[in-house]
Amino acid sequence: MIMVLETKSEKIMKVANSRGFFYPSAEIYCAKAGFWTYGHLGTRVKQKWENLWRKTFLSLNPYYFEIDDCVIMPEDVFKASGHLEHFNDPLTECKKCHSRYRADELIEKSLKIEAQGLSEDALTKLIQDNKLLCPKCSAELTEVKMFNMMFKLKVGATGQDVMYLRPESAQSPYLAFKREHEALRRKMPMGLAVIGKAFRNEISPRQGFFRLREFTQAELQIFFDPDKIDECDNWDEVKDYELLLYLHNDKKINKVKCEEANKELKLPRFYLYHAAKIQQFYLDKLRIPKELFRLRELSEEERAFYNKIHFDIELNLESLGGFKEVAGLHYRGDHDIGGHQKGSKQKLEVVDENKRYIPHVLELSFGVDRNVWALMDVFYAEEKERTLFKFPPNVSPIDVAVFPLVKKEELPTIAKKLFTELNYEFKAFYDESGSIGRRYRRQDEIGTNYGITVDFDTMDNNKVTLRDRDSMKQVLVEVDKCKNILRELIKGNLKFEDAGESLK
Repeated sequence: MIMVLETKSEKIMKVANSRGFFYPSAEIYCAKAGFWTYGHLGTRVKQKWENLWRKTFLSLNPYYFEIDDCVIMPEDVFKASGHLEHFNDPLTECKKCHSRYRADELIEKSLKIEAQGLSEDALTKLIQDNKLLCPKCSAELTEVKMFNMMFKLKVGATGQDVMYLRPESAQSPYLAFKREHEALRRKMPMGLAVIGKAFRNEISPRQGFFRLREFTQAELQIFFDPDKIDECDNWDEVKDYELLLYLHNDKKINKVKCEEANKELKLPRFYLYHAAKIQQFYLDKLRIPKELFRLRELSEEERAFYNKIHFDIELNLESLGGFKEVAGLHYRGDHDIGGHQKGSKQKLEVVDENKRYIPHVLELSFGVDRNVWALMDVFYAEEKERTLFKFPPNVSPIDVAVFPLVKKEELPTIAKKLFTELNYEFKAFYDESGSIGRRYRRQDEIGTNYGITVDFDTMDNNKVTLRDRDSMKQVLVEVDKCKNILRELIKGNLKFEDAGESLK
C-alpha cells in the first residue's frame, strides 16, 4: 500500500478550512476558483495585519491618510489609466479539452525559468520549442494571446452605461488627489492609502489562497515633487540600515546599507527610506526570519513600462516552492496623474514653492490575502505531539484562552468571570469541554498565544496557571494581575519567565 504524504500547503489548507481561517466561497453550490470566505479566525488575522499596516505606514508622515472609495468605476478611468489597453495576461488554451492556462506560469512551473513579462511570441516559442503540452490531457496548446482581466459591468436600467470593477485600489487615490490636495492645504509630499477590494478575472487561479479573482489590497500612493526624490527628512533613521537586495544583474541576496545603495546603486533616498520601512515591517513587526525575505529588483523588461524603479517584496514560502511576491515598491513617475489629467481634461498640476509640476507617485502595494497565507506558511510548525501556528502576538487570532480545570464546584464560575474581564481588552476564548490537554492542543493549533487554567488551588490562593504556547512553560500568576501581565507579554515588554512563579 502506497502512502501519499500531504504537502505543507495541504496541511495548512486543512486547518484553515476546518478551524475557520478561510474556505471556498459559496461552497455548498460548487464554489468557483479564486473566491474565498474569511472565517472567524481568518478575519481576525486579516484585521490585525491591516491595523498593523496602518499603524506602521500612515505614521511615516503627518500627511499620509487613508481614504475609502467605490470598487465600481467609469470606463473612462481605465482608458486614461491604460488598463483597457495594457492590463492583460498571456493566455494559452488546450486544443483538445479547451482548458486555459496563464502561459508564463505554465512555462515557469514546467521549465523552472522566469517567464514573467515576456512577449506573446517569446512565450509561444518557449512552449513550442520545449514541446509543452496541456497538463490535463497532454494535447497541444494554442499560440499565446493576451487576455484582458477586468470585470465589465452594465449599470442602470438600460444597461447602456459601462463600468468596471477596479482591478487595483491604486486608481482611487489618483482620482481623489485633486480634492484631497486642497483639503490637506496643498502639502507635499502627500500620501493617500486604501485598504480594500480589487477584482481580476484570472485565467486559471491556482496556488489555493495565493492567486484570487476577488482580493484585498493595502496600498499607499505617495505624491511628491520629482526634483526632491533624492531628499528625505528622516534619512538619518535609515542611512546605516542594511537592506536585503536581490539585484537583477547579480542574482543573489546582498546586504546593502541605504547610504551605499544611494551612492553606488543610484537609488534615490526617498525610495530607499520607504524600502527600509517595508523591510522593518516584515522583519521587526511581523517577525519574518531574515533568510526568508528579499527585495527583488525587476529588470526593465520585467517591470511595467511606467515604473522607473521596481522592487518586489518576496518571501520564501515552502508551501509554494520558493520566493513569492507579497508586496511591491514602485516609482511610477507622472504616469498616473498625467494620464488622468489628459483623460479628464482637469488640471491636476500643483504649484509648490513657486513651481508648477505634475506630481510623481511612489507606490507601496501589498496583497493582504497573500500576506495572510505567508503568515500561515512561515509560522506553521509540526512537533512530536502537536501541530500549531506560532504567530507573533500582534497577528494571532486569539490572545488568550481561559479554562476551568474541570466542570466542578466553583471553577467554571471563576473562569467565566476572568474570561469576561479579559475579553474587554483582549480577544479571549472560553472552553470547558474535554480534557485540559486536548483544550491546550486545540488552541495551539489555531495559534492562541496564552492559556489560563483555573484549578482548585485558585479558590484558596487566588492564583491561576498561565501557559505559553511556544515553549509550553507555565507560571503561577495572581488573578488580579492577569490583565497587566498579558498586556506586557503581548507588547513584548515582559519575558514569559518573568511573568510569574515558575512551575516545573
